[in-house]
Amino acid sequence: MKRVLVSGGAGFLGSHLCDYLVREGHDVLCVDNYSSGAKKNIAHLLGRPNFEAIRHDVTHPLHVEIDRIYNLACPASPRDYQLDPVQTMKTSVIGAINMLGLAKRTGARILQTSTSEVYGEPLEHPQTETYTGNVDILGPRACYDEGKRCAETLFHDYRRQHGVDIRIVRLFNTYGPRMRANDGRVVSNFVTQALAGDALTIHGDGTQTRSFCYVDDMIRGIVGVMEAPDDEGEPINLGNPEEVTIAELARRVADLAGVALRMVEQERPANDPSRRRPHIGRADARIGWRPTVPLQDGLTRTIAYFRGDDAANITPLSATSGLAHAGE
Repeated sequence: MKRVLVSGGAGFLGSHLCDYLVREGHDVLCVDNYSSGAKKNIAHLLGRPNFEAIRHDVTHPLHVEIDRIYNLACPASPRDYQLDPVQTMKTSVIGAINMLGLAKRTGARILQTSTSEVYGEPLEHPQTETYTGNVDILGPRACYDEGKRCAETLFHDYRRQHGVDIRIVRLFNTYGPRMRANDGRVVSNFVTQALAGDALTIHGDGTQTRSFCYVDDMIRGIVGVMEAPDDEGEPINLGNPEEVTIAELARRVADLAGVALRMVEQERPANDPSRRRPHIGRADARIGWRPTVPLQDGLTRTIAYFRGDDAANITPLSATSGLAHAGE
């Protein structure tokens, strides 16, 4: 059993990670300021003897004794992180410094959840970890993109200067139960609009692409990287290499929701990437990880959650016991 801190643990992804770690028997400390997370996401864990939650902002130091740190603290949807871009940058940078300082003091291993947004509007496709990106440092998304890039730099500097044991994962679009209906991300937008009988909002002509990874697969990958042998902290892409257009995603959501497809076009946001597809060869080679949940199955489960099926909230779709990877 390990003492594990999950910053941002009440968020969409963080709460699923807490679920996994609690089921594995670890002593889990969830840290969240609830700026974009929600208490309801972790309510079912509060009675467990190996789970604890505290309200805390990672831009302030935290003094606890810990063996593992998963640093997920930061708003992840454009709508959230653009509401207060200065605070978003502080969370990414100062939060990383504080979590790294905690890891340095306690000797804990620490994992940073970075993002595919470090690649910006990619000139390389699919995106490999060696690609250094094409980010508009003055654009409206830069608070998130550059904040995450700076955090990666800090992680490597703490490794070189202080010997901190680091892991870095770059997450591509993740979806599933516990997404917020109003978070502005495309899957939650489409699902809530379809269930309300509204037209699905397409930004631009819908030809831009994304690669969607179901949350169960993403959690397997994150934990697998944390527990993998030392890899000198090289970043590892985690995401589904199946690339779909936004228009195709809208069609699939409408079909699974049982509604007629109606779309309305709006202007694309500034710096909205035209293509996203991860190259996951490094994840496959290092930890034997590949996503296993088909998009149709994951969307079906996500739609059930938004319809109010409580079982979709907490029951994993794929087997998540232990650290088994895809193909094993």
